[in-house]
Formats: sequence, structure tokens, C-alpha cells
Amino acid sequence: MASRGPSLPRITDVAALAGVSTSTASKALNDTGQLREETRERVRRAAEQLGFTPDSRGRALSSGRSFTVGLITTDSSGRFSIPIMLGAEDTLSAGEMALVLCDTRDDPLREQHYLRSLVSRRVDGIIVTGRRTEPRAPIDVPIPVVYAFSPSTDPADISVIVDDHGGAASTVQHLLSLGRRRIAHITGPATHHSAQVRAAAAVATAGSSLVGEPMHGEWSERWGRHAVDVLLRSNPEIDAVSCGSDQIARGVCDRLRELGRSVPDDIAVTGYDNWSVMALASRPPLTTVDLELEELGRRTANLLLDAIAGSPHPGEMALPTRLVTRESTLGT
Repeated sequence: MASRGPSLPRITDVAALAGVSTSTASKALNDTGQLREETRERVRRAAEQLGFTPDSRGRALSSGRSFTVGLITTDSSGRFSIPIMLGAEDTLSAGEMALVLCDTRDDPLREQHYLRSLVSRRVDGIIVTGRRTEPRAPIDVPIPVVYAFSPSTDPADISVIVDDHGGAASTVQHLLSLGRRRIAHITGPATHHSAQVRAAAAVATAGSSLVGEPMHGEWSERWGRHAVDVLLRSNPEIDAVSCGSDQIARGVCDRLRELGRSVPDDIAVTGYDNWSVMALASRPPLTTVDLELEELGRRTANLLLDAIAGSPHPGEMALPTRLVTRESTLGT
């Protein structure tokens, strides 16, 4: 008869090694009950020494929680939602919590299906995000919710957003600090909230150094190339272009190079988003704004954990961006 391998450690083994009762060991590992911190730590050390892993089903039953969080997104490409998810997982995994990603594909019916599914699975809370910064209608669920990147229209909800105004202002301030005094701004559709905010920041920060009105078009390299042709016909003496996205900025750089204008010697160019696919592949690499989305994800998850614990922090929180300087403004 084949011999069996060593049996897995049980909660009774942890309790015996820590010198406590089984119920005390369970409370310590599930972070429940009124225990002294040294007792909890002694039990944790015993569990680690034995290689004991608490059963997730028992943990959920004893605490009334599933230790699972849902993330609802409209960002099918994952360009914005994936870094937010990674940051949220950094925070949630520290509490041994799992995250379930649900892509609605901008379909309201699909969103309702996922919400019903998440609630039926008894997730502890939900993070709602998307690919645009427009405020969105709140969801109606009986559990804590935090909105990330795409805020809720209800000021009583918890929303975490990017400080787009500060980010766009930082690029213009950088150009001014380099002595640029004829600055144009090329950005995305005038109907997009992010394009509006970034353009307003460029206008306010550049002041008399702004050349013409902000130019609105697609979030694309093609628009960046076309905008350069339009811009240089009316303002051939510009010395800098602030762009509302890295895609646009890469198109601007490509067209300037084709026209024999050196970047940044003749015209400095800044992007926005720090999307490595665009910013690092551009010729030259782009000075741009990093949205710090992983940090936004971490902050969102912490706010959700507070709400789950009964201490919500309603309102909108704007997190700072980070200017990343590269050759498109500094040269080689």
C-alpha cells in the first residue's frame, strides 16, 4: 500500500504552536475579535512557520465577506484600466483579496448583467472605471463603490480622478522655462472633457505666449500631422507645440521632420499620457505627462477598503500627474 505524504497543517496545529485556543487562532488569522496585537502576531508567526493557509471559504463564512472586489470598465483596450487594475491589486493583495475584471464594452445592458452577477457573488465592493474622464451616472448596488478616472456625477459618491489641468499646465510651464514664447496647442475633440480641460490649462498658463486658439481634432497621429500644416501656414514662427496626447504629439514630430524643422531646436513638442508605445517610439522621444494610473488604482482600492470597513470618504479626489522630460524638448 502506497504511503501518504505528510498531511497539511490544520488550524489546531497553529493554535497548539502559538499556545492559544483554536477559536483565538481563527480570530487572529481572520483579523476579527478583540485580541492583543502581540497575540495576533504570535499566531501569524506560527501559521507561517507551519506553512498554514486559511481556507478562503471558511474565512468568508466566519467574517461575512467574500474577500473579492469587482472592477467594471468600459476600456476594452485596457490602456487605462489595466494600470489602474494593477495598482488596485497591489493594495488588495496585501489583504489577500481577489479582483474580478468585467469589461462592459460600453454596453449598458452588459454593465447591468455584470453588476447583477457581482452582487450575487457577494463581492465586498466595486471599482468603476473607463477610458474617458467624463463624469458618468452612478451605479445602483447595495455595496460600497469607488469611481476611478471616470468620476460619478453624484458628489456624494467616492471618485478618484487625474488632475488634468495641473498636468497640462506643467507642460506649458516647462516650455516657458526653456524660453519658448510662441506656443501652440493641438489636442483632441472639443466635445471630450479631457481635451477641454487640457486646452483651458494651456490657455491659462501660456497667457500672451499662446499662438492662436487651441486646435481640436482626433486623438490621432494623422490629426497631429494635418494640424502642423494648418498651423505653419498661419503661424510659421512658432517655437513650441503643446499636445493633448502622445498620439497627436508623435504625428506633430513626424510632420515637422518631413518639413525640415528640427525638434526641439526649431520647435519643441510635448505630449500627454506617457503611453510608452507612442512616447518612446516617437522621433525624438516625447516629453510628456504621466497620469500615474497605478497610484490612482492603489488610492482607489484603499478608499474602497475604508468604505467596506464602514468609514467611507465621499467626494472627489484629484491626484497629481508627473512631468516626464525627454528629447522632444531637451534635445540630445
